[in-house]
Amino acid sequence: MKLNPSNQLELFIHGNELKNLIFLYQEDKLPNKILLKGRKGIGKSTLAYHLINFVLSKDEDFPYDIKHFKIDEKNRSFKLINNGSNPNFFLIDIQADKKNINIDQIRNIIQDLNKSSLNNKPKFVLIDNSEHLNKNSINILLKEIEEPNDNIYFILIQNQKALLSTLTSRFIKFNINLTNKDSILVINKLIDNDIYNLVNNDLINYYFSPGNLYKILKFCDENNIDLKNIGLRDFTYILIQNDHIKKKPDIKYIFYEIIEHLLKRKSLLLDMDYYNYFVKKKEKINKFNLDEESFLIELSDKILNV
Repeated sequence: MKLNPSNQLELFIHGNELKNLIFLYQEDKLPNKILLKGRKGIGKSTLAYHLINFVLSKDEDFPYDIKHFKIDEKNRSFKLINNGSNPNFFLIDIQADKKNINIDQIRNIIQDLNKSSLNNKPKFVLIDNSEHLNKNSINILLKEIEEPNDNIYFILIQNQKALLSTLTSRFIKFNINLTNKDSILVINKLIDNDIYNLVNNDLINYYFSPGNLYKILKFCDENNIDLKNIGLRDFTYILIQNDHIKKKPDIKYIFYEIIEHLLKRKSLLLDMDYYNYFVKKKEKINKFNLDEESFLIELSDKILNV
């Protein structure tokens, strides 16, 4: 199982949003700084890649199929983006071994942007997982986007995590949403199966995004975890006991989403001070890179009751 927004040939959802962005581009009204905001894993990055392919493949063989919202895998721009050699596409994303998007990543892209283009096509800079931008990298980015070339588009992906307003205020925001019904539809297409055949209702009813559900399925497949016969609480306990959240950044993100849900659920029986206590403690750990061990022990004792 492998899922990456850059190689998703079909846009299963957000067709109306894509049509709107394409219309703006065709009318020469597409903002050169676009912010796509919504829950992580609902297809924001996939939407961005399909918009980019539509624009870059216009005059190529096998152009974007707007009728069916599909990228042709024989398309030249698609191939170049996936092998990292498209001169009109630049990706800013957190590297696997890093905690933040560093300054050098942005500086290198800025240097390439300032080089003369080999063609008259627009250039796109996709900034994914923007919550990993730190203040230094944001400051460098701000200087570049203040007065960008008319033929350069910046697309910022925001996963509902707070970003500096000095950055987001420069972008035109498009809120991207997904209903629970749509989420199930997308994940079923991604796995070519019915998710209810593989996963306990307790996990599905929590409303994981399609991307996060897919990552959970892959993770459980690799670690021989039977999601059909365990619930949300037991799954969370497994993540803590086996140190999975320390080894897998994507799973860590999902883990804290689950914890917030469990906290809210438990706070209904107690009070919101209980919820606020743990949320603030989690925020301090993430902000100051503190040790999580004692926090996880406390969670196991008071939230998971194990």
